[in-house]
Amino acid sequence: MNDEPVISPETTPGLRDYLGAGFDRVEQFGRLLADQGVTRGLIGPREVPRLWDRHLLNSAAVAQYLPADGALVDVGTGAGLPGVVLACLRPDLHVVLLEPMERRVAWLTEVVEDLGLTSVDVVRGRAEDVRLAVPASAVTARAVAPMDRLALWTLPLLAVGGVLLAMKGSRAAEEVAAAHEQIQRLGGGEVEVLSATTIPEVTPTVVVRVVKERDAGRPRAATQRRGRRSTRAAR
Repeated sequence: MNDEPVISPETTPGLRDYLGAGFDRVEQFGRLLADQGVTRGLIGPREVPRLWDRHLLNSAAVAQYLPADGALVDVGTGAGLPGVVLACLRPDLHVVLLEPMERRVAWLTEVVEDLGLTSVDVVRGRAEDVRLAVPASAVTARAVAPMDRLALWTLPLLAVGGVLLAMKGSRAAEEVAAAHEQIQRLGGGEVEVLSATTIPEVTPTVVVRVVKERDAGRPRAATQRRGRRSTRAAR
């Protein structure tokens, strides 16, 4: 039996204070996930009781490492995690939700409209295929791929000085060690494995932060096929 408390706006007053002005939109997103997100197969029904700690706050933890301005690309965003949550918390950033699956793109487009996220674009495509009109200041990814492949797909999307913020599990340090040469070859510099906290009741999120120090270009092995777009954010 799991005796851990369920985190929710009703049982955890600290949620509103932590999320600040973004609380209402994040709460609305949570309701959409618990309803349509389940019926459309984006999250499992067993995830609903743990929606806040495992998904919403887990995503919100990344916000503290985002740049002051520019564009954020959330690679393989799926149901919108962490991208939609970060867009709710940072409406000043231009957020691109990048997702290859058509049914998820349809869901994301509806969510963005329902939440009134005017600075968000939904783009259908894969990170290795997409060409951005302007390089991103930050790229986020949650449970997309091991660090060596993730670096290959995401570092070319970043401007020099931009950051990759990869949400990882307990083996994050091992992944970083295995991907060290790949990250360096792709222009990555400083790498940190961070423990991102939110509220005391929630387990910190492990975030791998990679700063892009130089432009190494896109590797030749990467495919030149472009993903079909749903907005003008990619070209």
